[in-house]
Amino acid sequence: MSATPANPAVFETLSAIFAGLPHCKTLGFEYVGCDGIKPTLRLEWRADLVGNPASGVVHGGVITSLVDTTSAIAVAARLAELETIATLDLRIDYLKAATPGKAIHCTAECYRLAGQVGFTRAVCYHDDPNDPIAHGVATFMRESNPRPMWREGAGQ
Repeated sequence: MSATPANPAVFETLSAIFAGLPHCKTLGFEYVGCDGIKPTLRLEWRADLVGNPASGVVHGGVITSLVDTTSAIAVAARLAELETIATLDLRIDYLKAATPGKAIHCTAECYRLAGQVGFTRAVCYHDDPNDPIAHGVATFMRESNPRPMWREGAGQ
């Protein structure tokens, strides 16, 4: 798959593939769109995703998955061909609790693709990326596994 990073169709295709993975599908990740080379996914608040029943706040692991997936899409969109990638390192700074009942958005960018490693940064927010819930940075290794992550038609 040849990809021009700013091509919205590339992000739509990659988002369908990644959001179609069983883990992401179960969590309910939805592709919202892209701003240049920055894809955005959304996660609607659901009671079964809550980590603290007393507060109603979404579990941090769900936000971690959202950052990881959105960042992976950003890396995959920068590659000339579809290939297997793996998360090498992921760090998240939780800045404040997510508001119960509100959707969470994540926007990520692959700001450097160097040889076999892609570097990303991401932000999670409700309505405004300038009022973040969390920041994430990650590195991804390219062609980490000779077996493909998906089969033709998977996730559709």
